[in-house]
Amino acid sequence: MIVQKYGGTSVGSPERIKNVVRRVAKYKAQGHQIVVVVSAMSGETNRLIALAKEMQAQPDPRELDMVVSTGEQVTVGLVSMGLIQEGLKAKSYTGAQVKITTDSAFTKARILSIDEQNIRADLANGYVVVVAGFQGIDKDGNITTLGRGGSDTTGVAIAAALHADECQIYTDVDGVYTTDPRVVPEARRLKSITFEEMLEMASLGSKVLQIRSVEFAGKYKVKLRVLSSFEEEGDGTLITFEEDDKMEQAIISGIAFNRDEAKITVRGVPDKPGIAYQILGPVSEANVDVDMIIQNVGVDGSTDFSFTVHRNEFDKAMDILKNKVQNHIGARDVVGDNKTAKVSVVGVGMRSHVGIASKMFRTLAEEGINIQMISTSEIKISVVIDEKYLELAVRVLHKAFDLDQEPA
Repeated sequence: MIVQKYGGTSVGSPERIKNVVRRVAKYKAQGHQIVVVVSAMSGETNRLIALAKEMQAQPDPRELDMVVSTGEQVTVGLVSMGLIQEGLKAKSYTGAQVKITTDSAFTKARILSIDEQNIRADLANGYVVVVAGFQGIDKDGNITTLGRGGSDTTGVAIAAALHADECQIYTDVDGVYTTDPRVVPEARRLKSITFEEMLEMASLGSKVLQIRSVEFAGKYKVKLRVLSSFEEEGDGTLITFEEDDKMEQAIISGIAFNRDEAKITVRGVPDKPGIAYQILGPVSEANVDVDMIIQNVGVDGSTDFSFTVHRNEFDKAMDILKNKVQNHIGARDVVGDNKTAKVSVVGVGMRSHVGIASKMFRTLAEEGINIQMISTSEIKISVVIDEKYLELAVRVLHKAFDLDQEPA
């Protein structure tokens, strides 16, 4: 049993949908049971959001989900028609029809459960089941969407619910690369990568897979493979567990980066217990995700508290801090910079090798790139730098860690 997920570019036109249909038909002919999860046609979600913004500058979240969920509904119908035209039995479902139950956080809902009975019955009867990605329904029957790239999460969640043998994510790249080949032409495709590394790469801005889909896959032990929908053959990249001893023996697997960072500093904060919560509590209540956090202790009993947020949420976070937090906690001022970027080196090999951080910092220093913030985990080191140095930083780090060489 295979779950195949096709992204927006893979179903971007009737011609491309026919390509998807041919590929699905080939797998079906080999005797596999197939569930197909699809995104909206490329550009469609943006078009629908733009329409919504013509009606309301800040669209109501419930109504926005009602509008944007139609993108996938169109695709599932078209894919099913294509399969029927090829002589296959096919049936399409919206997220609500499958019964993908989510919480009620409109525009970024989380999947709570999947009722897979209908899908199982259809598969047993020889159908290819085509499911709309990116969407579900809450307990009150409202249509919800899972946030950008949520179709990956739908695909993995359905694979987990069905205990599928493999979840194949088809996209416009043929696998996971050591970094973005558009920035570093020498970037290599990895044959395999661990869930941990992929989680870090996804969370750090590697746009190949959505982070929640990788979390889901790791938690439910779903074998995940990233493949290109534009190539007939190819093994893509298998995302696997560290115990699989066929791992590529590289210390660093990749360089991830994210242009969408904004840095905020609350200056002159009283240095006392509970202050971090007083700053970040109102920010998280407004549904703003905070990424890196650094607190510096000053000499006069006050401290500077810095953190990063997504650039889209910069204005919202600044507004909350200036109007609700600054005077309340007695901070001196709030300053921000929405022209920063994050660069990270990732690799499970860091656990057993020293000197990775110093090599990274030395490489950046030699190019005159100033590091504004640093955060580390067991298998990654991230730095925030000025956005204008981002591509240079990625290129020099890729070279410094020999990522353009095939592992021995």
